[in-house]
Amino acid sequence: MLYSAAVSPRESLPVRRIIHIDMDAFYAAVEQRDDPTLRGKPIAVGSPRPRGVVLTASYEARPFGVRSAMPSATAARLCAALIFVRPRFDAYKQVSRQVRAIFARYTALVQPLSLDEAYLDVTEAAEAGGSATEIARAIKAAIRAETGLTASAGVSYNKFLAKLASDYRKPDGLFVITPRQGPAFVETLPIGAFHGVGPVTARKMQSLGLHTGVDLKAASLGFLTTHFGKAGAFYYAIARAEDARPVSPDRETKSIGAERTFETDLTEWPDVGPAIAGLFEKLWEAYGREGRLARTVTVKIKYADFRRATRSRSVMEGIAARAELERLSLELLSREFPPPVPVRLLGVSLSHFATDGGQMSLGV
Repeated sequence: MLYSAAVSPRESLPVRRIIHIDMDAFYAAVEQRDDPTLRGKPIAVGSPRPRGVVLTASYEARPFGVRSAMPSATAARLCAALIFVRPRFDAYKQVSRQVRAIFARYTALVQPLSLDEAYLDVTEAAEAGGSATEIARAIKAAIRAETGLTASAGVSYNKFLAKLASDYRKPDGLFVITPRQGPAFVETLPIGAFHGVGPVTARKMQSLGLHTGVDLKAASLGFLTTHFGKAGAFYYAIARAEDARPVSPDRETKSIGAERTFETDLTEWPDVGPAIAGLFEKLWEAYGREGRLARTVTVKIKYADFRRATRSRSVMEGIAARAELERLSLELLSREFPPPVPVRLLGVSLSHFATDGGQMSLGV
């Protein structure tokens, strides 16, 4: 891409106005709203069973270390007073519809990410004389008035920064990152705070000497693609506060997955479990945010000669526990070992998300 010598790349591009709205502790907040006896108490929406998982923790539970996608047994150990509440997904979906109706008053460019968060492109409304910040403030006020719940909003010129901004002053926050502020804001961030860099990737980056946004920005594109594949280009861009992804209306997740390329190819079955333990961690965390049960597990194998193979297994009731995800995945992979040639990459994905009213019972 070529630019005039007198105009910087950032100045040559149209400035978008993107809002990221994230409902605060959504499932837990709905439960506390509807049951006054739960207000002010540490609660976890999910099942207390040993194989259960926390879908959402209230803000009263979070200082104890309780968080979403955490095994329920771990959460109970961290907070002795924790109250488990079974999820009521019909109620959450109803509130989500109310919130999306509020979004529609301001823009048709709404990309839901889950029941409780979405991106909005309000560029057209802002150019017509409005202000993205004032629109975000009005949306927050309408959500509070019409649902009795709070939401946090991030406003910026791309999706990456808008997401960071919405997390910055939770709960009930509103934070703006302008084009002038963006690059400097990113430079100060620890790697683990980058949206799109999960715990496993963060640890790998840190092992390579990448601890902050400044470090990531100093890394060359070649270095990042060598170590992180196609994702390297994304990391290179966000280190410069750049993100050209559009807001895609009505986008629905079809699948979620994680994969790992190994520094040393795998040939022995006992090495597989430890090698992909972090992969399961990353995938389960994303699955918890999705809030819908998936019925199909798919494993992906890439061999040293770059041939690929996939194997899938579907279950009628959906995958409701991390132990079940790991068991199904490892059963599929075990059939491929010993491999015909060494394995350089393994991946696991979840798909065929349920759409019926009772689908979202993760860990229950």
